[in-house]
Amino acid sequence: MLSRFIHNLRSLRRLSALAWVLTIAATSLAFRPAHRRSLAARARWLQTTCRSALRALGVSYAATGHPPVTGTVLAVNHLSYLDILVLGATTPTVFVAKSEVRSWPVFGWFARMAGTCFVDRERRGDVARVSHEFAPVLDSGLRLVLFLEGTSTDGQKVLPFKSSLLEPAIEARWPVVPAAVSYSVPSGYSIVEEVCWWGDMTFSPHLFNLAGLPRIQAQIAWGEPMPPTKDRKILASALHHRVTQLHESLKSSAPLPPTAVPTDLTPVLAQS
Repeated sequence: MLSRFIHNLRSLRRLSALAWVLTIAATSLAFRPAHRRSLAARARWLQTTCRSALRALGVSYAATGHPPVTGTVLAVNHLSYLDILVLGATTPTVFVAKSEVRSWPVFGWFARMAGTCFVDRERRGDVARVSHEFAPVLDSGLRLVLFLEGTSTDGQKVLPFKSSLLEPAIEARWPVVPAAVSYSVPSGYSIVEEVCWWGDMTFSPHLFNLAGLPRIQAQIAWGEPMPPTKDRKILASALHHRVTQLHESLKSSAPLPPTAVPTDLTPVLAQS
């Protein structure tokens, strides 16, 4: 009974801190035009916001491997909405998301403001439409994140990759970097049920419970860039194989030393 009370109290405290972070971030974007000046400025704004949001939620993160160079496409497994905060915190990034995210309360607005490319996977021609939005991202020196599984999972295995979003990378000869995300939590807690967001889980109860966990450590493994092939399905298969290897290596290894996250919860960019 006492442990549940402490859990709920921790959730309320952290979600209040998260709400403050999002409020300050939105105010900063609204009243500082420099944050809206370009895709790169919006990505830096998102990076600072993600770092503060992770701090608010009690999430630390660490990375292994060589960070991706500028102007690359990232192919990453997808476990939770936390993936966006973790990847966004590590490097200036633009995400490709399903069209439903655009209409999500609060988070949909932040996704739109951060320059997210939205794609309707139910419409075959929509991939071709959204692919025209990729070039400005890469030309700005940013990283473009693709969740090629098409959905978030319980992390037991990496689902086969869908290849359609890789076509622009093949045509433009952009390097594609495989990467994997994994999480660890203290003994007695479940990554599958309390961190991963999958199946028919409801967002609000999941977030409330997640915020009450004593701590969460995110781990990222960067792979080496893969030059695009002429066949997107071959590239998707090769990326899937490598991301699976990276993910398994994270799951089997001891937790990595955490990267320090900002102690200040106010996401104010140094750049003007």
